[in-house]
Amino acid sequence: MTLERVVRPAGPYTLALCARHASDATRHVRDGTLTTTLRVGERVEVATARQTLDGRLVLRAETEEGFERLRFVLAADADHTEFLRRFARDPLIGETASRFQGMRQLRMSTVAQTLLRAFCGQLIESRRARQLERIIVRAVEPRVDGTELHAPPTGKSLGRFAPVRLRQLGLHASRAAALVRICRSTDLEKLHGLSTANAAAFIERQRGLGPWSAGVVCLEGLGRHERGLVGDLTLIKLMSRLRGRWVEAHETAELLAPYGEWGGLAGLYLATGFANGLIPLPDERPVRFPRPACA
Repeated sequence: MTLERVVRPAGPYTLALCARHASDATRHVRDGTLTTTLRVGERVEVATARQTLDGRLVLRAETEEGFERLRFVLAADADHTEFLRRFARDPLIGETASRFQGMRQLRMSTVAQTLLRAFCGQLIESRRARQLERIIVRAVEPRVDGTELHAPPTGKSLGRFAPVRLRQLGLHASRAAALVRICRSTDLEKLHGLSTANAAAFIERQRGLGPWSAGVVCLEGLGRHERGLVGDLTLIKLMSRLRGRWVEAHETAELLAPYGEWGGLAGLYLATGFANGLIPLPDERPVRFPRPACA
């Protein structure tokens, strides 16, 4: 049985902007409708979301619990009006905040999938990283009946794979071993109950992970805006253009610092502004980009 609700997001919200890069093994966007699989307790549900011309969201899910999970994934209640107001005149993101004001970071249905994304993302090339994530999710989780989508991975489903199998699928051996070890030893969903600082500290203590990975888990898995993607390649390139020299990954923390508790969302707006030529940059100067490793 499918239930339908029509809701108005809290604050400015544009589904098309939020879901531009949302497609993966567990969800896709077609004709303006986001279709996603959700973990709701021990069940897997299929849910959809589309936006009407007046800004409301038409949500469909199988249960009331599914609706709540879908709202979390969509970040529908994460009002960022204060962020837009505070940084409307910011020299770096002011123009982007004006043009893309309805943009938010979508979340994943399970923390385990964001951890997998963090390990895959260390490959640097985002297209290859997303492709590897799809391969692994499709290998560890079944296709959901009636769809071409797969269930969101859990710590249990990832942990039952031997590291050598994940290596065969394309994940680096050390990352595969670390991912399996964490998934077998930790209930990742319990990170929701920790403060952002403690959750990030837990991730950074794990072998092979660091500030960038903590940002991915906090932003996309826990729905926390306080942690940005320190060491993100796009931010490294942006900051290098601003400084006129190649910067180290850790230096991007300085780029996010002025945005305080909105650092995670600011990183999204900085990357979008950079990609769309909305950030004022010094005259073009050649900057050589070594291949940094984010973690």
